[in-house]
Amino acid sequence: MPVLNDASLLHEAAAWMNDSALSHLNAQGEVHMVEVGHRAATERKATAEGWIRLRPEVLQLVLQGRAPKGDVLAVARVAAIQAAKRTWELVPLCHPIALTGLEVVIDPAPAGDGLRVEASARTVGPTGVEMEALTAVQVGLLTLYDMLKSADPAMTIEGVRLLRKQGGRHGDWQHPGLEAGADG
Repeated sequence: MPVLNDASLLHEAAAWMNDSALSHLNAQGEVHMVEVGHRAATERKATAEGWIRLRPEVLQLVLQGRAPKGDVLAVARVAAIQAAKRTWELVPLCHPIALTGLEVVIDPAPAGDGLRVEASARTVGPTGVEMEALTAVQVGLLTLYDMLKSADPAMTIEGVRLLRKQGGRHGDWQHPGLEAGADG
């Protein structure tokens, strides 16, 4: 591992940070929380998704409301909402964000082999809500796993990704894997 006090390495790291916009590192390569106080408050939105693959018979139990632990979809939605509101406590360099809205949708996968969780977070503020949307998806998926693990311990969580973001300094962005205008 390189020594961080090497002047040439610091210069290289600082140049790379400027090119890559790694704003959580200062010129000395130290981690810090980004200052956002000077930024204008703008409307921002981010949408993320993820999947949990499970046996078709377990999926049917969920969709029919007959899972051993009750309405797992409702519990997973509430867990996702709570997680988004507490993202700043879970991810060390995230700012506390006043969410103005959060929608969590859980649908069966088209192939009938799992569930898709999508979360859309909204705020009006100086920084984005990508981490809140991603955290909501992850915790929603973990809650589904927790509530269904006795029926199918081989479930797989996969494909968690940011689908799109709107607003902010860098403008709108959509995951390159999505078709123009597609909802994901």
